[in-house]
Amino acid sequence: MALKLFKSNIEPQCAYCEYAEITEGTDVAVCRKIGGIMQLYSKCKKFKYDPLKRQPRAPVFNGDFSKEDFEI
Repeated sequence: MALKLFKSNIEPQCAYCEYAEITEGTDVAVCRKIGGIMQLYSKCKKFKYDPLKRQPRAPVFNGDFSKEDFEI
């Protein structure tokens, strides 16, 4: 049985593609497969999912903690 890292219905995006080289500070990627510049949230037929390019969402805390929340 294979380990599933994310849900199986990942929407294809260049931001998660194995062939995309993401440029820092911009919203574009250079595609090694088609040899062009693509927007991070666009897609093409050559998409191949790379789970290591996924950025996990930061946890959201509401900040309503009391002293009892930190006692053992």
